[in-house]
Amino acid sequence: MSFLQFDKTQLINLEYSLSKEILLANPSGAYASSTIIGCNTRKYHGLFVAPITDPAGGKHVILSTLDETVIQHDQEFNLGIHKYPGEYYPLGHKYARWFEMDPVWKMVYRVGGVVLYKEILLDEKDPRLLVRYTLKEAHSPTTLRIKPFLAFRNVHALSKANLDVNKLVIPSRNGVFLRLYQNYPGLYLQTSKALDFVTAPDWYNHIEYLKEQRRGYPYQEDLFVPGYFETPIKLGESIIVSAGFEELAPGGLKKRFTHQVENTPLRQTFEDVLTQTAKSFIIEDKGKPEIVSGYHWFGSWGRNCWIALPGLTLAIEQPDLFEALAKSLVGMLKNGMFPNHSPNRNSPVYRSVDGSLWMIWALQQYATYLNNNGRIWKTFGISIKQVLYAYRNGLNQGIQMQPDGLLSAYIHNQALTWMSAYRDGVPVTPRPGLAVEVNALWYNAVCFSLAAAVEAGDTFFVDEWKDLPEKIESKFLETFWSDKDNYLADFVFQGKANRDVRPNQVIAVSMPFSPLQDDQKRAVLEIVQSELLTPKGLRTLSPRHEDYKTSYEGDHVTRDLAYHQGTVRPWLLGHFAQGWLNLYGRSGKHFISALVRNFEEDMFEHGLGTISEVYDGNPPHTPCGAISSAASVAEILRIMYLLKKI
Repeated sequence: MSFLQFDKTQLINLEYSLSKEILLANPSGAYASSTIIGCNTRKYHGLFVAPITDPAGGKHVILSTLDETVIQHDQEFNLGIHKYPGEYYPLGHKYARWFEMDPVWKMVYRVGGVVLYKEILLDEKDPRLLVRYTLKEAHSPTTLRIKPFLAFRNVHALSKANLDVNKLVIPSRNGVFLRLYQNYPGLYLQTSKALDFVTAPDWYNHIEYLKEQRRGYPYQEDLFVPGYFETPIKLGESIIVSAGFEELAPGGLKKRFTHQVENTPLRQTFEDVLTQTAKSFIIEDKGKPEIVSGYHWFGSWGRNCWIALPGLTLAIEQPDLFEALAKSLVGMLKNGMFPNHSPNRNSPVYRSVDGSLWMIWALQQYATYLNNNGRIWKTFGISIKQVLYAYRNGLNQGIQMQPDGLLSAYIHNQALTWMSAYRDGVPVTPRPGLAVEVNALWYNAVCFSLAAAVEAGDTFFVDEWKDLPEKIESKFLETFWSDKDNYLADFVFQGKANRDVRPNQVIAVSMPFSPLQDDQKRAVLEIVQSELLTPKGLRTLSPRHEDYKTSYEGDHVTRDLAYHQGTVRPWLLGHFAQGWLNLYGRSGKHFISALVRNFEEDMFEHGLGTISEVYDGNPPHTPCGAISSAASVAEILRIMYLLKKI
């Protein structure tokens, strides 16, 4: 039985069902996403969303949704649902009886004596949507009508009715070919048996997306419907609808669908769900694997990818995938830095002081998994050294090792650490100079590199760097530790320490090579546990602080002001757990296990079967932000892995 399922009472309650979002993704970078009731609430929702080269690259919503109508005795029952100004229409949700997510999305509709199954999946590799309709019960002749709603626009934009749309419908094998705009690839809508397609071009105007409205963005869209498929459907008959950029032989659609269903594992436990979800973040671009940092709007962000990499691969026993991804990711290295994000593939932004240090940490996790530091040095040593020398020699603006060994990062009005939200072009949480987690990562990177170089026999590197760890350790404690406060400063700039209680200090506890003594680690964990720990991760700022924000909601500016000012981050829990288990071992296992179990209920919230990017700082810690975060999922998987190893 599916772990993720919903009954009639939940589905027909729109306040409930519209808050539950679902997502399928495949290695091509395509995805399908909506709510469990099939009513889109975001501009990012769509049944067929795929990356395309033009216009301007990125992901594009091609097919927004499919509306079905069941016809019996000349009466029409429309199963679709859309939000228009002041109303929902049609009211297809009232026919919904059951929804489950495994092994494919399945919605069960009942209309009088008719029971219709609608099952949705994405092709295993190609950018292609497959939908199977099966008539399970019917007491009289039944006709099925299928109406495609097309967008053909970037996921960040909205479609508007216009005169430029190409209304031409070209027949294809068991279907039609549509290309709304010349700079887009054409869409093939095909069916497993020959259906009538009735051409009836029309715009459906002012469809509203509630999530965008709440986020303070434009939220009304016009979608184009070129016509509809219509066919009699017999009791027990199944019809497959395919949507893709390439034409297929329709005779193979049923076999294609059935084969994939049979080879899709059923998720029966919490760990099963997360393990399968981990695969949704791995895509291929031009033959190279990469990590999507989250859905719906994140791309391949350097820092986030390295943070997530061990949990998405090693924690689920896929070391070969780790190595393939790592080799692909290091190709983005430039002057020792990784892009923290890419507005498009041609203009990556290199402005992350910690991204490259997370790379070294991730490779260190791989070395531990293999129990072979030397192999990592031989495979990735050139990239590691590129980072270390770039930081030591100051090859990148504002980032350089000081004479005392610590790493400084400062560019006026630029955020160089992971706390990088802006308001009016100014960082909300400026952390200039010496950031605590950056220097903890730096110390760990140097120590690990020396250990790996020793094992690999790289004596030149060892001789050049061997005196630095002791220097960094001494200066780290002198700079960040306070005997009075008994915790670490968040950052130090021009000799002045910022002592806001933030989670960054826990990185100094979790690193395999830490500059802290055990009593100092305990003290840091105590204050983090007291002021920052929640059932959903660590707050980004103590509630005692005057700038603390209780929730992450409102328009873009309001959310940015709260993003690192109290909002909870699940991925940070991985480092709290690592530090805790390192100190307390088996005696700490029960406490950490209980923290992990807190996320089991989240499989039914926000993004189903996954873990959200952020949560509100105050109880009940409502999930928000991106519905599915690679780092969040990865770090919970990594904690599970650590618990098994104890």
